Amino acid sequence: MNVDSPMESKVRMLMVLAGLLEPTVNHRIEDDGRLLYRIDLSFPDVKLAVEFDGRQHVEKEAQWESDVIRREDLEADDWTFVVITGTQLYQSPDAVLARVMAAMRAKGLRVPRRPRSEWKRYFVGRDVA
Repeated sequence: MNVDSPMESKVRMLMVLAGLLEPTVNHRIEDDGRLLYRIDLSFPDVKLAVEFDGRQHVEKEAQWESDVIRREDLEADDWTFVVITGTQLYQSPDAVLARVMAAMRAKGLRVPRRPRSEWKRYFVGRDVA
């Protein structure tokens, strides 16, 4: 997989181990062959994006401003975003899963009633339910 960061891989791993559909990695949004945007993890058919935002997305003003504009542009085209931070992923992966699952359901994707518990083995020592 052509992921941009280890944290994106961890989010994808969390989703897959929980029994969710595997997202598309680095989906490209193009206009006449020109790259406009890339989305970390997504379900392009239903316009659902799952993104990990590390500190650089907040600490670097240009990055933050670019992210805001990109999300506004895509939301205007009916994309929905679930944005995950490191604190959320490590302290409350169960809450992250709940948010992703709710967004998937809202977009009409197949979602298990309860996530598989296999993901918990990979988040040892975290505050998980």
